[in-house]
Amino acid sequence: MFALSCAAIKRGPADAYKDYSEDLSETRVTFPELPDPDEMESESSVAKGAGSPVDEDLEEAIGYFKRDNEDKQYYNGFTILVYSGVDRDKAFETRNDLYTTHPDVKADMQYQQPRYLVKVGQYVNRIEAQSLYYKIKEDFPSARIIQDRFERDGFEENDIEDDFDAER
Repeated sequence: MFALSCAAIKRGPADAYKDYSEDLSETRVTFPELPDPDEMESESSVAKGAGSPVDEDLEEAIGYFKRDNEDKQYYNGFTILVYSGVDRDKAFETRNDLYTTHPDVKADMQYQQPRYLVKVGQYVNRIEAQSLYYKIKEDFPSARIIQDRFERDGFEENDIEDDFDAER
């Protein structure tokens, strides 16, 4: 009796599907074949256009920023701080070294009592400053990107007074 009951279990519902087959090839996601690495050019296709999507988004963001802040005298941004200290001679030396090592970069020297600051660039976004920052960092290891406030180019105090008079 025991042997017969085991035989009945073996021939259960699973045996009904032993000849079942289903073709799912139509519903599978397919991907194009990748090129053979040996056949690829020395310069990859990713490297050719790597910066363009970021550059386009960055230009668009800067455009929005400019339109939104046309009527404001100051705007917040980022700059590269190359030197900060109380030694005036060291500040001038750092500025001159910066001109020597990076002649295309314009350094701005400021005095905020009691310290001297040597700064480079005015950037709206931190990512804009990254490229120059890494170049400067090689020669000036203490350089860093900081937040700063800048006066907008071409802003005149008369613009504010004219707006105020127009509201009266």
